[in-house]
Amino acid sequence: MSDAAAAPRAGRRAALATFAGVPMAFLAACAGGTAAPGGVPPQPVRVIFFEDDSLALGRAAMDVVQDAAQTARRFPQASIRVLGFIAPDPQDAPTTLEARRLSRMRADRVVAELVNLGVPQDRIQVLGRGQAPFVDVPLEARRVEIHIGPN
Repeated sequence: MSDAAAAPRAGRRAALATFAGVPMAFLAACAGGTAAPGGVPPQPVRVIFFEDDSLALGRAAMDVVQDAAQTARRFPQASIRVLGFIAPDPQDAPTTLEARRLSRMRADRVVAELVNLGVPQDRIQVLGRGQAPFVDVPLEARRVEIHIGPN
């Protein structure tokens, strides 16, 4: 790979690493805009990254979940969707069922933490979406997204 082609990839990796370390409260402050019906202002999609074949939530992931729980409690009428994904693995490709099961387990892990933090489970829609493509590193696809409100 040429140096010119490697530079954009290195930039994306650095941006991903930087984003993963930014507290969600700072990103939420950038979400500007007007409130949606029901009084919920536009919310950023909160993203939690996982290591390969892992369900573990590290400190940075827990910070994201805590921020999401705080926002969900502040806007009790807001819908909450938790979507799980896994990275495609060409060497050991899981079946569609296995991929959805792991992605659902990751989403369920995040939902359990949201519930532990005071968000009623009946407000949360949870989906295991299976495999998701990625640009540079599999970590981009091994994730759970928390959507609060109409986003």
